[in-house]
Amino acid sequence: MVTTWICVTCGTQYPESVAAPERCPICDDERQYLGWEGQRWTTPAELFLSHWNEVRPEEPGLFGIGTTPAFAIGQRALLVQSPGGNLLFDCVSLLDRATVAWVKALGGLRAIAVSHPHYYSAMADWARALGVPIYLHEAERRWVMRPDPAIEFWSGETLALWDDLTLVRLGGHFAGGQVLHWPAGAEGRGALLTGDVIQVVQDRRWVSFMYSYPNLIPLPAAVVRRIADTVAGYRFDRIYGAWWGKVVRGDARAAVIRSARRYVASLERTDV
Repeated sequence: MVTTWICVTCGTQYPESVAAPERCPICDDERQYLGWEGQRWTTPAELFLSHWNEVRPEEPGLFGIGTTPAFAIGQRALLVQSPGGNLLFDCVSLLDRATVAWVKALGGLRAIAVSHPHYYSAMADWARALGVPIYLHEAERRWVMRPDPAIEFWSGETLALWDDLTLVRLGGHFAGGQVLHWPAGAEGRGALLTGDVIQVVQDRRWVSFMYSYPNLIPLPAAVVRRIADTVAGYRFDRIYGAWWGKVVRGDARAAVIRSARRYVASLERTDV
């Protein structure tokens, strides 16, 4: 049977074929990993039988969409409501009729943007079902496992969307890693949607930065300084990370700056 195949470890969807691919290049990369049980695949039909999507309000104008039980990396997407059109930031592997109906009832989407390749998941299915483009940074072209005409690659450091929404390339975790600046978020104080390009950690007063999270490979000090310097140019009081509850509720801009200083100081320590 011809179907699309989904990597069980990272949730990335591959083009239609009779047989599953031999390997997932995203999991073979040193930033990810091959599951301990080896390369495993599932299909959308199999995923529908055991999983469903849950929608939760995060704040006025922002909803999280996450798959239950958690699948693959377990991130949740974020839907930003805006007068000029709704934006989906990041994506999940499951798209069912109930989710499509809910998004359409909310006014549909104007576009999708995904922070980095680990969350590309089933973005092509989402774009096709909702009739919208996908904005990715051109530095990540090689990591698109399921090419689609809906994908629009952009270049440079920022991409202005609408209603002052802006995609900002930070790099770090991936060269084209992008975050979304949402000026209307946090009751008008501004919010940054970061995936794990900037990672909200267990002590949610802080954030962190890594080349690989599962394999604990740090970023160089110069890269962390550049990320902090870039986001310091934006006004935001809140950060939404990749998972439920991973939110810096207040003073988020200062949290990034002090976290970057702590990170760099730790890299440079010689007394341990």
